[in-house]
Amino acid sequence: MQTTLLVLAAGMGSRYGGLKQMDPMGPNGETVLDYSVFDAIRAGFTRVVFIIREDFAESFKEQVGSRFADKIQVDYVFQKLDDLPEGFSIPEGRVKPWGTTHAIRAARNAIDGPFAVINADDFYGSDSYKRMATYFDHASKATDGVSHYCMVGYHLLKTLSDHGDVNRGICSAENGFLKDVEEVTEIKQETGSIQGNWLDGERREVSQDAIASMNFWGFTADLFDHLEVHFIEFLKERGEEMKSECYIPTLIDELIRNGKADCRVLETDSSWFGVTYPDDKPHVVENIRRLVDEGEYPQSLA
Repeated sequence: MQTTLLVLAAGMGSRYGGLKQMDPMGPNGETVLDYSVFDAIRAGFTRVVFIIREDFAESFKEQVGSRFADKIQVDYVFQKLDDLPEGFSIPEGRVKPWGTTHAIRAARNAIDGPFAVINADDFYGSDSYKRMATYFDHASKATDGVSHYCMVGYHLLKTLSDHGDVNRGICSAENGFLKDVEEVTEIKQETGSIQGNWLDGERREVSQDAIASMNFWGFTADLFDHLEVHFIEFLKERGEEMKSECYIPTLIDELIRNGKADCRVLETDSSWFGVTYPDDKPHVVENIRRLVDEGEYPQSLA
């Protein structure tokens, strides 16, 4: 069975100030993405699909994709602003894509089997890939119209940045399955607590022990059918807004509430860290160096 790693690498890196997907972090110039694909390969993934933008495609293929060409099947799809369902067009003045749902939708014609989704600039840790691969090895097929998905969850406190706010899918689980998930934006530590903007418009406390989705999902190809329906409804309601985004956690939450899917939460001991702001980089470099010194990764991934 072919298992695909779908990498969301089309982000503009607006808060970071550059294409952080290509920024060296490891002792020999490795990127965070190098470690992600390395972990996926040794966990048993057989294919990687990068979602990128056409304007940096050649640089990405040369600097990143070429590193894996002799190790795993590598393919690319482009996320385009005008790639919309029939009957919809880009609102005048809109320059930004419609979020993670729009990004994953770009791969609808490239994937027909089980696949995991990650962010290109997040370090998820080797154990998380092993657990995802094990899940796929034993996953059940959809029954009675219910799709079976999974996600890797992390404690919120371990996912924050010291240098600015972050967006997280805040989850609750029951008997090992995701109960609901809500995208909370502009989360950061404030005086004595963690605060964030919830979908109801209120800014209020978020528990430091909350389970956060770091966009490491496991899906079957039937997700694309659900996604299309959800994205069309989103565009009808909010497509004319200049900065509206359609989030995958919101889609999964809707499917769970409507009884169309369940989602197992995969517990992991992996460390998660990411690069949202330039000042996050030293923390990532230090943690990768520590993992290399501990023998979790070789000195060079080449």
